[in-house]
Amino acid sequence: MARADSKELIAGLLAGAAGISLAIVWYKKSRNPRSGIQLSNFLSFSNKLQSAPPHASVQNNQGAIVALQGRQLQMLDKLNCLLMSVEELKNEVKYLKESIPKLEDQIRDELRGKPESRRISPLHKASKRKKLDSARGSTELHSSEEAESEGGYITAHTDTEQESEDEKRRVPLTAGSPVSEQEAELIHDIQRADILHDGSETEKEEGYKMLLGKEDKQYGNEVKFLWRLARAHGDMYEMTTDVEEKKNYAANGKIIAEKAIELDPQSADCHQWFAIMCGYLSEYESVQNKIKNGYLFKEHLDKAIELRPHDPFLYYLLGRWCYAVAQLTWIERKVAATLFGNPPSATIQEALQNFIKVEEMRPSYSKSNYVYLAKCYRDLGLNNQALKYCDAASAIVSLTNEDKESQKDLEALLSTLRQ
Repeated sequence: MARADSKELIAGLLAGAAGISLAIVWYKKSRNPRSGIQLSNFLSFSNKLQSAPPHASVQNNQGAIVALQGRQLQMLDKLNCLLMSVEELKNEVKYLKESIPKLEDQIRDELRGKPESRRISPLHKASKRKKLDSARGSTELHSSEEAESEGGYITAHTDTEQESEDEKRRVPLTAGSPVSEQEAELIHDIQRADILHDGSETEKEEGYKMLLGKEDKQYGNEVKFLWRLARAHGDMYEMTTDVEEKKNYAANGKIIAEKAIELDPQSADCHQWFAIMCGYLSEYESVQNKIKNGYLFKEHLDKAIELRPHDPFLYYLLGRWCYAVAQLTWIERKVAATLFGNPPSATIQEALQNFIKVEEMRPSYSKSNYVYLAKCYRDLGLNNQALKYCDAASAIVSLTNEDKESQKDLEALLSTLRQ
């Protein structure tokens, strides 16, 4: 075969391959009606390449053929990139169309707050699912707890408060009834405060500062705002280690809760948080003031139970109060008798009944409740029962400050029971 004929054959094969490649690309694009590439253009271009006379291809030098192939490859690559970009754009537009109608619900959910469970305790897991049925609608369960020393009244607020405080209500966003701009802002701030209260220490502090900044300017007479501000003082009391700061937080929180009670004497939250502030203050008061705050604690705790009789947390607090009173020293009882005529009276058996009631109302309520059940049984001489609840308490992982304090009590209790 002559050399010229070989060149003609090679050129013809290249031209035919290019035409077939372009035809395949066109076929893929022609299935998209929005494509700007037309069938006639591809066919015309392919026919021109295939109908070119062999002697014309031979006359072109080899460099021109390579350049043509390079341009074809570049064009195919750009077309492929364009197809991919269009497909990605279609997916994004589809996603946006599906997401926009749900945006309102997502914003509402975020404002209401749906914190995930942070606990391992069965109480911590169950309290997030359980709802209260009341005339005011569905509410989420949370709790606030105080710890006390065995020789005194309630002295420390504990972290279980986040999970099972039955009266802490998430104020719903009502779509049916119109609200004023100020009311809407109050609802938003209250919900924000609840979310921050359930968060980390940094978030608790942020919530405290937010509420404190709005007290005088906007919500100084709003009961739902005031008891949450008192609660925020409790958060700060728990987080600080400075004694003077603790006293200030407790004293200011008590004043705020007392104002809330004056505005709404039928609010269980207001009475609960006033009692808790009295418990805080009793940690640092003289014996005289300690006894006085103990009476105030019991008075407002009883009122809170009257207003909300199905809250296990309140009976837990009552059990702690009974246990503390049963542990009062002789001097403390004499001071109480001198100041008030009759000293506060409670027994270990009464404390036990309250802790049992907590467990009946909500099984596996908390590590702390198990520990105090064990303490009561130990004090009554029922060591086997005490060990049973020690085992139950040991099965709950210590994550919170309350759990860690209860773990210390548990270890000391086990050491005495095993002697």
